[in-house]
Amino acid sequence: MSATVTGAAVGAFLAFMGFAYGFWGFIIAAVFMLVGALVGRAVSGKLDWRSVLDALTGRRSSS
Repeated sequence: MSATVTGAAVGAFLAFMGFAYGFWGFIIAAVFMLVGALVGRAVSGKLDWRSVLDALTGRRSSS
């Protein structure tokens, strides 16, 4: 599945959640999707938690 199709599917899902459950349904769905994506990348070994923590605490920049 290409990134365009995946992005369109995610957008359609978030739009449905927004229409069906309002603003908070949209926010909750987006947060759960973000957490799922982070966990998936961590399990596959493509996410370094130490780098994420360093960036959030201001120890490193992304540039």
